[in-house]
Amino acid sequence: MNILLSVAFVLCWSSGFIGAKLGAGDASAITVLMWRFLPLAVVLVAVAALTRTAWRGLTARDVTRQAVIGVLSQSGYLLSVYYAIQLGVSSGTTALIDGVQPLVAGALAGPLLGQYVSGRQWIGLGLGLSGVCVVTLADAAAGTGVAGWAYAVPLVGMLSLVAATFLESRSRSRVAPSVSLTVHCVTSAVLFSVLALSTGAAVPPAGGGFWVAVAWLVGLSTFGGYGLYWLILKRSGVTKVNTLMFLMAPVTAVWGALMFGEPFGVQTALGLAVCLAAVIVVHRGGDRKDGKDRKDTAVTAARGEPEENRWTRAPGSV
Repeated sequence: MNILLSVAFVLCWSSGFIGAKLGAGDASAITVLMWRFLPLAVVLVAVAALTRTAWRGLTARDVTRQAVIGVLSQSGYLLSVYYAIQLGVSSGTTALIDGVQPLVAGALAGPLLGQYVSGRQWIGLGLGLSGVCVVTLADAAAGTGVAGWAYAVPLVGMLSLVAATFLESRSRSRVAPSVSLTVHCVTSAVLFSVLALSTGAAVPPAGGGFWVAVAWLVGLSTFGGYGLYWLILKRSGVTKVNTLMFLMAPVTAVWGALMFGEPFGVQTALGLAVCLAAVIVVHRGGDRKDGKDRKDTAVTAARGEPEENRWTRAPGSV
C-alpha cells in the first residue's frame, strides 16, 4: 500500500507542473492560482457545513495553525515557483533548487523532530540530489537579462514547504485531512483572490483550455498530490516523504515528453534511474531503523517499563 501511495503521490504532484503549463498559455500565474482554489474552497466549505463531525473539538488555535501551514505549503510554495518562472528563471533551475528540499528536511529532522537520518539515508539523499542535477543540468544556465535576486525566489518556496512540513509534524493536535485541506484551500483562495483583484488579473479567459487546466490542477495536483503529501508524511515521516520529491523533476520530464513532445533523452533516463535508486536506499535505510525501534519497544515492554518513559528518554522527541 505504501508503494502504491508513493507512486500515486509522485505522479499527481509532478502533474502540477504540466497543469501550470496548460494554463500558462491562456492566463497569468495569479489568474490560474485564483481560479484553481476559489471554486474548490467554496465546495469544501459547503461540504464542511454538511459534515461537521471532523470539526468537533477543534480550537481556534488548531484552525489558526492549519491556516499558517496552508499559507506556507500552498500559497507561499506555489506563488514563489510560478513567480520565479515568470521572472525568467528556467523551469530546470527552479526544479533543481526545489530538489534540495529533501536534504534540508533531512538535516533539520533530527534537531527539530527527533527523526534522525541514518548514514545510509544520507547516502541516498546525496544520490537523489545527483539524479536531480543530471536531469536539470542542461536547463540550469542563467537566462539572459534575469535579475540575480530572482534565483532566490524558488529557494523561498522550497523553504516555505519545508517549514510547513515541520510545523505540521510538531503539532500535537490530530486534525482530520478533510479539515486541513479545507483550511489550506480557503486560505489560498483568499490570498490569491486578493492578489488577482489588486493586480487586475481576476477575470478568467474565455477559452476552454483554461478550465481544462484548472480541472487538471484541482483533481490531480490538489486532491492527489497535495492530499497524498500530508498522508504519507503522517505515515512515513519527513525524510521518506521528502525523498520522493527527488523523483519530481525526471517524472515531470516524462509527462512533458508524452503530452507536449518535449525531448526525453539518455540524460533524463539516467537521472530518473539515479533518483529511483536514491528512494530505494533511503526507504530501506529507514525500514532498518524502524525495525530496530520496534525491537527496542518490545524489549522495553518485556522489562515492564512504561512506554512513555521510553519516549522521555528519546532525544528530540516531541
